[in-house]
Amino acid sequence: MALVDVDALTGPPPDGAAGDTLARALEQGGILLFRRPPFPIPDEDRDFLLSRRQGGGRLHKNIAYRPARDRVTGAAGSRADVERLHRILRTYSRATLEFLARRFPGYARSWHVDYASFRPIEEEGRSLPQTSRNDLMHVDAFPTRPTHGNRILRFFTNIHPTRAREWVSGGTFDRLAPRYAVDSGLLADALHHARPSAAARLLRAVGARRELPSAYDVFMLRFHDFLKNNAEFQAGEKETFSFPPGSSWMVLTDMVSHAVLSGQFALEQTVILSRESLVAPESAPIAILERLAGTPLAAPSIS
Repeated sequence: MALVDVDALTGPPPDGAAGDTLARALEQGGILLFRRPPFPIPDEDRDFLLSRRQGGGRLHKNIAYRPARDRVTGAAGSRADVERLHRILRTYSRATLEFLARRFPGYARSWHVDYASFRPIEEEGRSLPQTSRNDLMHVDAFPTRPTHGNRILRFFTNIHPTRAREWVSGGTFDRLAPRYAVDSGLLADALHHARPSAAARLLRAVGARRELPSAYDVFMLRFHDFLKNNAEFQAGEKETFSFPPGSSWMVLTDMVSHAVLSGQFALEQTVILSRESLVAPESAPIAILERLAGTPLAAPSIS
């Protein structure tokens, strides 16, 4: 896959329609790297985040900010500290969204803003259940938030003052799905288990369809676990990526298999991209799976 060093590109920033070149690279499995911060993070906010200490328990892997509710979860400490953390994450979330909307207005017109997060714990050596481990390669899927084939875009910032954040990848979805989706039985199983029950049909009739997982969501959740538990895949060929201190990068994590081997103190914002906003919809995981299955795996997305 390609690592696109955006700061090294010549010419003016590819905002607006000119940004379709970067959007296509992103949708086809590229990682867009910004070595220089695309927006400022105040030194006092960075210093506060670097002073945070989070327990390594299993309940909260990260500190989450939910923009729709303007709420922080998973944070510990005094009320004043939690309120300051809330303000910093809200500011980061808004700055990220403004930057992405300026660079990719076609996405912003119909995207769904998901969670932001702060990751203060050192990734190397974390004790987590197998399917929750960040150091095992996987593609992303959300158990509580089905996407119905829409894309998972994540924007990260490494705020560690001296250390890079180290990733590895075992390839992109267009390579992994033909290899594993059918022969593993996961695709056929997802089609079978996603058939709606009478209760699900009733919920859909009253407009609750988006909350129910599609066959695509069933597959992606199981594929996430399958990859983490597949020793052959985990031991296979890998590509390494090192994200320097102060850098930001964005990637469609439903497309790019990834694992975080080491790193501490990162910020992140997730956005769900509508299928209708894509410049390369044929490259989306749902399009790849539907070609393999010969049948739709989700209803058309609702804007």
